[in-house]
Amino acid sequence: MNLHRVGLYLHTLRYLRPVQLWGRIRFWITHPAPDLRPAPPARRIGGVWHVAAARQSSMLSPVRFRFLNDERTVETVEDWDSREVPKLWTYNLHYFDDLNARNAQQRVGWHRAIMHRWIAEVPPGSGPGWEPYPLSLRIVNWLKWALRGNILDDGTRHSLAVQVRYLSGRLEHHLLGNHLFANAKALVFAGCYFDGDEASVWIRTGMAILVEQVPEQILADGGHFERSTMYHALAYEDLLDLSNLGATFPQAMLPWVSTVLGWQVPLARMGRWLAVMCHPDGEISFFNDAATGIAPSPSDLFAYARRLGRTVSVIDEDIVCLDASGYVRLRQGRATMLIDVAPLGPDYLPAHGHADTLSFELSLDEQRVIVNSGTSRYGLGPEREWERSTAAHSTVEIDGQNSSEVWSGFRVARRARPLDVFVREVGGVITVEAAHDGYMRLPGRPVHRRVWVLECGRLTISDEIVGRHSSAVARFHFHPLVTIQPADDQGRLSWNNFAVEYSVDIGKARLKKAHYAPAFGMRFDNRCLELQETDGRMAFTLKWQ
Repeated sequence: MNLHRVGLYLHTLRYLRPVQLWGRIRFWITHPAPDLRPAPPARRIGGVWHVAAARQSSMLSPVRFRFLNDERTVETVEDWDSREVPKLWTYNLHYFDDLNARNAQQRVGWHRAIMHRWIAEVPPGSGPGWEPYPLSLRIVNWLKWALRGNILDDGTRHSLAVQVRYLSGRLEHHLLGNHLFANAKALVFAGCYFDGDEASVWIRTGMAILVEQVPEQILADGGHFERSTMYHALAYEDLLDLSNLGATFPQAMLPWVSTVLGWQVPLARMGRWLAVMCHPDGEISFFNDAATGIAPSPSDLFAYARRLGRTVSVIDEDIVCLDASGYVRLRQGRATMLIDVAPLGPDYLPAHGHADTLSFELSLDEQRVIVNSGTSRYGLGPEREWERSTAAHSTVEIDGQNSSEVWSGFRVARRARPLDVFVREVGGVITVEAAHDGYMRLPGRPVHRRVWVLECGRLTISDEIVGRHSSAVARFHFHPLVTIQPADDQGRLSWNNFAVEYSVDIGKARLKKAHYAPAFGMRFDNRCLELQETDGRMAFTLKWQ
């Protein structure tokens, strides 16, 4: 191991909490034996379960599935954990999301058969299906399927109890974040569905975690603390589901009624945050790990919230500053902008962070024009490394380095922090200024400063590098549907009879090929305009009618 890699490890580990370090050791050495005792009795439902948010269907036939835009068959015992299949695809197979997907009632027979197959072919405690995160999601999906009026037979209820007991001994305190939240949610769901002393322990354990984690993970402006729009949508769904559950089993949740009622405030803020961070096309923006098709769509989540009697925000302000999470939304005429002036994420949990500080996305009407490159895959490899890199985002790279030291799929060593954030509006002209310290680890300690000026029909982005450095490049990634006609330091962007003129005011421009990943398993060719600095400065202007 070379000194650089040693440094990455040291700068990564120093941010971790003690519970993550000793928890990881405990998780590695402790493997509970499956508890095969009979299941507790089912609890009587005391309220009404409202239909939850639905994803796209993923079960194409009794043996064929589509996850991450990749179709495969599952016909043998070996197919539940095949080395030929990407790990994330296998995890999705074990989630059983299709039980509650769109038009799920048309596939109830398939669902019952695949549940029985899983019980028969995946032995307790073995394989990826018994890892805590897929275990948690599957428990909730099976129980939501039952709450919609489907019957769980004795064998399925027994398997559920075995799964919950196993999960109870494998809680992911070493990971924290959305994983621990999912573990707790599954325990509360199981504790409400089943009755008796054992079920009460499950509820108490899950609620103790949630009482601690909801205020930890949901920031004052409603944003999820990992600063990923996709994981925010998943957390919003989780809290909506738990609120739904509390009204369905009021007697079981009676000791925590004040807690559940208290969730209404963060729920309202989470809904508003999601609405703020969507483009006019109705889908999420791409900051940190984010892609469509993993969480339910924002429109499905908002419809779910309304079914539960929650209000859904309509964003009509021209300027929205999400101060706690670190994002700014601007609207001026036909333009909508989303700007990242956020920390990468919680210091002890940067797994889904990208080196995207001071990046932004721009829509004109409902067309995305300037984008970040999205997320097409997890795991290790050059594609994952590039999609997390500064070069994959509409921001500035200095000396060929990432603004935050993202590495090894889900790790981050030294990370950028925003500085001097300032937002003002004067006479219809909106200005946002910000800087960050991510490059101060380099020998010349350079600082990137950026100014966005948005007015009706015009956007200017100006960059300055303060401090010694060798090179700096500002990148502007264009959506694949945007056609580019360059001519020296000016050009034209067009789509659907809409035209935008651009000019390079400072710097030397060149167009390069890139790719855009709006969903896992999807990558489209697009173009990226690169501005090489002139004396530490770059400036770029867009004009439209």
